[in-house]
Parts: sequence; C-alpha cells; structure tokens
Amino acid sequence: MSYIDGFVAAVPAANREAYAEHARKAAPLFKEHGATRVMECWGDDIMRGKQTDFYRAVEAKDDEVVVFSWIEWPSKEARDAAWQKLMADPRMQPDANPMPFDGKRLIYGGFAEIDMAA
Repeated sequence: MSYIDGFVAAVPAANREAYAEHARKAAPLFKEHGATRVMECWGDDIMRGKQTDFYRAVEAKDDEVVVFSWIEWPSKEARDAAWQKLMADPRMQPDANPMPFDGKRLIYGGFAEIDMAA
C-alpha cells in the first residue's frame, strides 16, 4: 500500500513562480529518494467556510494563496527512510532552496492509504 505525505501552505500570490521553482528543485530529490509521485497544486477554487476552511487552517493573509501538495511513497517504511536522508541532503537545506512562504504555517502529515477494494 502507498503512503502519502500531504502539505497545505499559504504562499504570497506574488511568489507563485518562486514557489514553482522551489517545488521544481525539490521534486527530483524526493524521487531520487524513492517517491513515486510529487504533486503541487495552486489554490483555484477554495471556498471559505463558516467554521473551518483551508484559509484559516494556514492563517492565510489576503495576499496569499493556499497550496496543496502531496508526495506518494511506495510504503511508510520507504518514506521514513527517505525523510532521514532528505533532511541530511545539503540540496534540501534552506540556503540551497529557500521556502518562498512562511514555513511556520505549513500543515503536513503522513497518511496511510485506505484499501478501496475491500
């Protein structure tokens, strides 16, 4: 079963290309360490809720867009091993590929796949 890392962040609209470039640099590193798929999505049709929504989740400001991304791994074990290597990889360090958004408001987590065939 696949394992998914999911991410939600608020990115200044003016930083769209900087964000895309950041993602373009990182995606090959994830794949080099075993990821099977990396997806980056720029918010396009996100509704504001009455109690909760993506904007509130990341404390998005008026000039920010919510992005949603995920990384698919062959398994949780492959993901765990990869993250240890990725965090030690100098190409993943902030000076090599700075984040064009406030990382303190980034939401992320690991998700086990649900078997839909059952």
